Amino acid sequence: MTAQPSSVLERTHHELVLSFDSFVRRELVPLAAEVPEPVDGPPRELRDYVRKRSAALGFYGAEYPEHMGGAGMPLTALVQLHHAAGASGCSLAPYALAGPDGPSWMLTHGTPEQIETYLVPMVRGEKLRCLAMTEPGSGSDAFTMATKAEWDGDSWLLNGRKTFVSNAGHADYAVVIADVAASAAGAGGATAFIMPLDHPGVRRGQRYLGMGGEPLFELLLDQVRLPMGALIGDKDGIGASVEFAMDSLAYGRLLVAAQCNGIAEYALRAGVEFARQRQAFGQVIGSYQHVQEHLVGSRAGVETSKLLTLACAELVDAGEESGENAALAKLVATETATKVVDRSLQVHGATGYVRGHPLEYLYRHIRMMTIIEGTSEVQKVIIARSMGLG
Repeated sequence: MTAQPSSVLERTHHELVLSFDSFVRRELVPLAAEVPEPVDGPPRELRDYVRKRSAALGFYGAEYPEHMGGAGMPLTALVQLHHAAGASGCSLAPYALAGPDGPSWMLTHGTPEQIETYLVPMVRGEKLRCLAMTEPGSGSDAFTMATKAEWDGDSWLLNGRKTFVSNAGHADYAVVIADVAASAAGAGGATAFIMPLDHPGVRRGQRYLGMGGEPLFELLLDQVRLPMGALIGDKDGIGASVEFAMDSLAYGRLLVAAQCNGIAEYALRAGVEFARQRQAFGQVIGSYQHVQEHLVGSRAGVETSKLLTLACAELVDAGEESGENAALAKLVATETATKVVDRSLQVHGATGYVRGHPLEYLYRHIRMMTIIEGTSEVQKVIIARSMGLG
């Protein structure tokens, strides 16, 4: 094929992406081949190795400022790395980049002490965290919560129940969102705390196994006492976690979009290669119009989604960040990737359906992408509101 239109927006960071691709092929692909797909994903020791090795090479957490341990990498570079991770087809590649278990942009709002104690070790790949936001009674309506935090003499007292917490089985810390009641001392509202998972009163409850293999957990908080220093941003952070989270979510949605674009590209490539080789009724199946429709439609969708994601990242780097752009990119990329993986599996037929085939795994894995970082329906609400609707 000729050069893709999206390559125009990929030229600036081309050498960086080639370097990351080389690292994945040279080191991670052989490692992944030695480990069969476990029920709970790769072992913690292997994830730790990949994370630290990637940090040493300058990839993991490089988007954070230098004083936080990173390299100040622009978002345009980062989305291309996440795309490359998804397109590699290597199950270990996503762990080489900071994701939902790594450093959080919510912590950049913290005090210098919080940044040094919590964020910097995460940027280096030395510590892991999880986000405890969802509750049994609140999912997309994330900031209507029953988990409470109250000031009790000389410490915060947290009580509540969080659910569907990813990475809680491996994380060292949790960023917990709890409601602080308004008082004469000031306003309250949803507030973010950082909480060690081995802290007294914290217990992992029910364990859920998702379609993609990664387990989710309940976190039960029973009279958990945290110092003032656990409140992200100190006293200025009371009631501010909505603002913190929106910044973090908008950034994260573009990274999810980029990874989905990569996965879709990988699935499309697999479908095309299979259609060129597989024969039925005396000719390769790629010569049949229905198969071509699957693959040509997929190519159009992938390229459109890539262009949108890259353009949105360019706007962020230019200082024109907007939540609706991130929502639009996430909506298009996740829905497109879900369709492309489905179409490619259809082209493969029973071959792709068999357990252990890369497309069978991707079919299960990609389904969560329209849910995490805000469902597709939530993205549509954000976009509609930006259009003056609703």
